[in-house]
Amino acid sequence: MKLRRASWLTLVVVIGLIAYACIALMNMRTRVSDANETEAELRKEVEQIQETNAALQYAIDHRYDDKTIEDIARDKLGLVLPDEKIFYDSGQ
Repeated sequence: MKLRRASWLTLVVVIGLIAYACIALMNMRTRVSDANETEAELRKEVEQIQETNAALQYAIDHRYDDKTIEDIARDKLGLVLPDEKIFYDSGQ
């Protein structure tokens, strides 16, 4: 059995298919890279939200603690304990 040489048309089709496969592969690599970057960003965002949720849950769980109530009274309401002295820096 003798092998025939491939015709020019067959050669062009094979080269075209190889070129298409290479281009499709590069396109897929770009899409995978973009997806990995997006995944990393979303993971960071999820971690930040989980930290925020943990802080909020802590605030909810300790809302009736005396220390928490005192901190809120001092920071948000500007209240002080009796016999406590406050000094203001007017040198600025």
